[in-house]
Amino acid sequence: MTLIDLQATPDTRQVELDQVGIRDLSYPIAVLDHKNERQQTIGCFRLSVHLPEHSKGTHMSRLVEILHSHRQAISLRTLPILLQDLRQSLQAQSAQVEVRFPYFLERIAPASGQSAMLDYDCTFFAESDGVELGLSMKVTVPVTTLCPCSKAISDYGAHNQRGYLSIEVKPIRPIWIEELVEVAETSASAPVYPLLKRVDERQVTMQAYDNPVFVEDIVRNVAVKLRLDERVAAFTVECVNHESIHNHSAYARTSWERPGATGGASSKRPG
Repeated sequence: MTLIDLQATPDTRQVELDQVGIRDLSYPIAVLDHKNERQQTIGCFRLSVHLPEHSKGTHMSRLVEILHSHRQAISLRTLPILLQDLRQSLQAQSAQVEVRFPYFLERIAPASGQSAMLDYDCTFFAESDGVELGLSMKVTVPVTTLCPCSKAISDYGAHNQRGYLSIEVKPIRPIWIEELVEVAETSASAPVYPLLKRVDERQVTMQAYDNPVFVEDIVRNVAVKLRLDERVAAFTVECVNHESIHNHSAYARTSWERPGATGGASSKRPG
């Protein structure tokens, strides 16, 4: 029995589609870490290709087939190969891949030495038209912040809160998740830890008190460090502090692009 391939039939409406594909696909993957080892995690994928005006549809099952073949090594180094396979298999002018996943790092408490795992929300984005390649990575890091104003005006104590610092970079050369986590944590009042004993809580509390920062300070601290890193073509940094004494959050954001730099994610990326 011959099955009709409707996707391969012509379309006469003369409307090309920038992207067609699948999204919200959860899939087990292995992400390469700084030590070139594999960490097993779950990725939430968006995969799409360009569709010319004369084609009725794309063969979406091939998107899953190709992802399955690449699932054991996901990184900014391997995504260009996945894009090439998507373009060739679907005969597409361009292809896009976005994957969001939790990434775990072992964090050691500062005084007791106790260790536990902490998760970080990460996203890789890649797109290619066969000539230009766009890549970016985003990491969201929980941090502790202590208010400089509260410390300055109070007889004792100061309010603090948990902040979420998001760093998105467009790399010229490889940058690792672990490196961006370190940039974030050293730009705040103190890191966030998954496990703290009393001796650790004391040390972290005093560390934050000795390093007060506004949300504006955190974003500027990160921006200064990333500008000095010649592997970075462009970046966007934003921080949200969930205020402990207000019924709102404090927020700051900045973007920067290195003059004359090439590489990084395309402006077509959805927000």
